[in-house]
Amino acid sequence: MTVHDTSPATAASRWPGGTRAVVEYLVLGWRRYLVSSLSEAVGAPLLYLLALGLGLGALVDRGSGGGALGGVGYLDYIAPALLTAAALQVGVGESAYPAYSRFKWTRVFLGISATPVSPRQIADGQLLFVALRVVTGAVLYYLVLLAFGAAGGGWGPLMVVSGTLTACGCAAWILALDSVLTSEGGVFNVLFRFVIVPMTLFSGSFFPVDRIPAALRWVAWVSPLWHGNELARTAALGGAAGVPAARLLLHAVVLLALLGTGVAVARRGFDRRLLR
Repeated sequence: MTVHDTSPATAASRWPGGTRAVVEYLVLGWRRYLVSSLSEAVGAPLLYLLALGLGLGALVDRGSGGGALGGVGYLDYIAPALLTAAALQVGVGESAYPAYSRFKWTRVFLGISATPVSPRQIADGQLLFVALRVVTGAVLYYLVLLAFGAAGGGWGPLMVVSGTLTACGCAAWILALDSVLTSEGGVFNVLFRFVIVPMTLFSGSFFPVDRIPAALRWVAWVSPLWHGNELARTAALGGAAGVPAARLLLHAVVLLALLGTGVAVARRGFDRRLLR
């Protein structure tokens, strides 16, 4: 008599639709709060642009005579960074508590792993769902920027691409963290307060990095958000952003490396967590 291996990992190798099934399941859950999430995706940029772009921006432009940022208006300067930061917030937020809850509290991932879906497919599906959330929010943000006349030229839509790459690169590493946490214990509070918020403030989002004391500029340079901001700002402003082509390539390589290594570590973590 032949004995067939029906373990989840083996069965999954015979069903390539596992990742898609995970995404579909998560999208069905998202439908319950779709209206509120889309409202936030539109409302937040409106408030930021009114307060920072038009309110504070008018003061900055008036005080500097338009020359403080290389002749670029403050609204045009911060708009790409606001989109990138918003994408990062969505990606990190969705991959923190909601994803961790599927390991620890609702144990949804454990249930899925008992079907012909491998842990790696679960990891991929979760990250693709995060990407879907990020792209949806970023596109809405871009449309708001378009209404404000701050969406850049023909290359402006690439802000959505760079924002999504930045957000997913960070989200992959947070999913890897989820897979090894046995108890949350305030880890995510620390992450948001001491990593995400400082990253948003000191990564060239609201002022050029060269305004930071030289001894502290490395904090911005190691930040994924700085790399994303530089790409998004160049997409919107073109040559006015003042970023050399070689540095643009470096920014893209760094973010792709962040995403690639994050996916690899997350897959490994999901394997260990769900197959033990």
